[in-house]
Amino acid sequence: MSKRYPPEVREKAVRLVLERLDEFESPYAAAKAIGPLVDVHYETLRVWVKKALAEGSRPGGKGGSGVSDAERDELLKLRKEVRDLKQANEILKLASAFFARELDPRHP
Repeated sequence: MSKRYPPEVREKAVRLVLERLDEFESPYAAAKAIGPLVDVHYETLRVWVKKALAEGSRPGGKGGSGVSDAERDELLKLRKEVRDLKQANEILKLASAFFARELDPRHP
């Protein structure tokens, strides 16, 4: 049986995903991460976001922000680079913790 969500919950959840969409690889990943935070099933949220994007909602909730196409492209490129660097940083942190534990003389 499907759960009915009030329109306010739907609007808030979609707005939150659209505002943070650039932090995730896809709308699916954003919905999967944000859905539990707003108590909405991630698949339901993904469908809502997909519909909002198809209707012309802009990620970040800004319609015409006065940014040129070249600036927008550069901004998207830089956001992707930041996301990739954050991911690499997390991998390096995990690897350094692993090797620190392996080199610890108290470790059997």
